[in-house]
Amino acid sequence: MHFGVAVFPTDESADPATIARMTEERGFESLFFPEHTHIPVSRRTPYPVGGDLPSEYARTHDPFVALAFAAAATTTLRLGTGILLMAQRDPIVTAKAVASLDVLSGGRVLLGVGAGWNIEEMEDHGVDPARRFGRMREGVEAMRALWTQDEASYEGDHIAFPPTWSWPKPLQPGGPPVLLGGNGKRVLERVVRYGDAWYPNFLGDDDRMIARLEKLRALGEEAGRGALPTTLQVAPTEPERLERLAAAGVTRIVWYLPPRDAASVERSLDRHLAAADAYRSAGG
Repeated sequence: MHFGVAVFPTDESADPATIARMTEERGFESLFFPEHTHIPVSRRTPYPVGGDLPSEYARTHDPFVALAFAAAATTTLRLGTGILLMAQRDPIVTAKAVASLDVLSGGRVLLGVGAGWNIEEMEDHGVDPARRFGRMREGVEAMRALWTQDEASYEGDHIAFPPTWSWPKPLQPGGPPVLLGGNGKRVLERVVRYGDAWYPNFLGDDDRMIARLEKLRALGEEAGRGALPTTLQVAPTEPERLERLAAAGVTRIVWYLPPRDAASVERSLDRHLAAADAYRSAGG
């Protein structure tokens, strides 16, 4: 089991390089930054977990700029997007950014992607919310073509381009692993179709989570892809619960840090490190 952390890197919190250094110094495997290009003032789309939308959603840095700072400040830390709103992005530009970061970081990128939840945000990008999942899939497929082919082309319903040159190619063969976010009804089928791993939020109930992990394993084996790994975000901390999740297919746990000053981030990192150490001491 790998252990990572995630945080909104904002203009009011500790800077990305400082957070990354503290994370690597404590032996965490990975650091994930989320993405929101902007937050429309309209609150027509409610915050998925209820209540007011936290201010950090509107204040987060661009993920690739922030991850570049994190990469320059570290040597082994895996650098993740958690998650990148792929349906709202140009795949040609994004493929270039991902490949550049992967090369310059020494092949440390993990690409978490999702379709998003904020309807107004999507619409501002010209995205039809009802078609965002197809657009996300085509974006991933188009990027993989650009990463792996010297003369890449793609033809889809949402995205199309003729043969083109695009370098650099990612250092990781085939491109960084694509961790497909989401907890919706059809997410497991999407993971099996074009993802390398599942990247859900914890469902809040161990048995429900394990049932979905078992379904992912069955779907993967049926499709000839085997047991696909899962990175679980906002996860429990008790060693016995983590052991059950590991046995069901979770290979990485990601805990959230507060988007505040360095001292607050450091205290949170130490609490999460204690939970990881307890799991290891219990034989995990």
